[in-house]
Amino acid sequence: MDLDAHGGNKGVFHRLSGGGGGPRGNHNDSSKNQKVCFHWRAGKCNRFPCPFLHRELPPPNSSASASNGSHPAKRGFSNDSGFSGPPAARRTPNFNSLSTWGRAGNNRVVKKTDKLCNYWIQGNCTFGEGCRYLHSWSSGDSFSLLTQLEGGHQKVVSGIALPSGSDKLYTGSQDETVRIWDCQSGQCMGVINLGGEVGCMITEGPWIFVGIPNLVKAWNLQTNADLSLSGPVGQVYAMVVGSDLLFAGTQDSEILAWRYNAATSIFEPAASLKGHSLAVVSLVVGANRLFSGSMDNSIKVWNLENLQCVQTLTGHTSVVMSVLCWDQFLLSSSLDKTIKVWAATERGDLEVTYTHQEEHGLLKLCGMHDLEGKPLLLCSCNDNSVRIYDLPSFSERGKIFSKQEIRAIQAGPGGLFFTGDGTGQVRVWNCKAEQPTPAT
Repeated sequence: MDLDAHGGNKGVFHRLSGGGGGPRGNHNDSSKNQKVCFHWRAGKCNRFPCPFLHRELPPPNSSASASNGSHPAKRGFSNDSGFSGPPAARRTPNFNSLSTWGRAGNNRVVKKTDKLCNYWIQGNCTFGEGCRYLHSWSSGDSFSLLTQLEGGHQKVVSGIALPSGSDKLYTGSQDETVRIWDCQSGQCMGVINLGGEVGCMITEGPWIFVGIPNLVKAWNLQTNADLSLSGPVGQVYAMVVGSDLLFAGTQDSEILAWRYNAATSIFEPAASLKGHSLAVVSLVVGANRLFSGSMDNSIKVWNLENLQCVQTLTGHTSVVMSVLCWDQFLLSSSLDKTIKVWAATERGDLEVTYTHQEEHGLLKLCGMHDLEGKPLLLCSCNDNSVRIYDLPSFSERGKIFSKQEIRAIQAGPGGLFFTGDGTGQVRVWNCKAEQPTPAT
């Protein structure tokens, strides 16, 4: 199957090579009791202001390192640098000497006019600029809508992939098709009918992997190889690559693994990871671990060397829809309306170090860096919106709106990112450079 017959890498999307450090809040804790809040450690503190610290006390020598201007290692997402930092740092309790979770450290203000005008959506609002509701698919000044891809999917967009070095964007949908888009013109260049709803889609090197019921399709854009990986039972909801293995989370609660055999040019079954009691809907790899989120409300931690489960995380009370690795942390989102930040203890186990509360259930997390290299977290909620936050402060940058739930988010190069919603609409967004604060 020739999926890239229009050749060349002339596309306007140039790949990024790295990111930068994140923002940190500046605190003055002199008025606080120099004790760490017990409820905050458990992720349950609801006092504001709280008389106790919402961070771990720094080690005795930390002030010296701060005064000489030293900085921690680059803080990346699992799709670029994974769990960064030296192994010793990963064993620091809660890592709060390196971050300030949930404490906004800047003066960014987002206009809180968050309700979309229904008449504007239908094209017949008579108030124009005088309307009290939003006439825009986004709020905030940190990003803008670049374009929307027309003539696309008829049902929910469930996967978006931008292969490295390609000038084509691939989108998969529950309408049982994968569409190929030209990155220069924004036109649909081809449609692949799969005969089954797309549950997820990822890209790794020259490969595109598409999960459909009872099957994983594997396409190689360099050799035009078209492979079918059998084994899954039911829908394939999530996939990830780690330690030369392709992992797939399935509807029947298993995680299947394949290894590519270069001699035979096929993917061979390597393992079946059992432990969840319901469907596995999210996967991520970081720090030599595979993390799996499930409809059984739990996250399991698997050792990539022996593929054994080493810990089960039970902090959520509903489906764990998405998991993401950032710096030395694991972030998880759930339909229970929370994002939990997990960090390793001295024993090496993961514990909740911060809980972010939303008003609606969360569907998808995506990490990226803005044009200044600052880390951003994109959070899709089931109120048809995406919240965009700075990390680690969770200071809000803005929101994106849609007619239906956004089920697919994919970061791209140069501050680009892509969203796909329940109507089949795919939109391309662009981060904008922050305007300098005028001198007073």
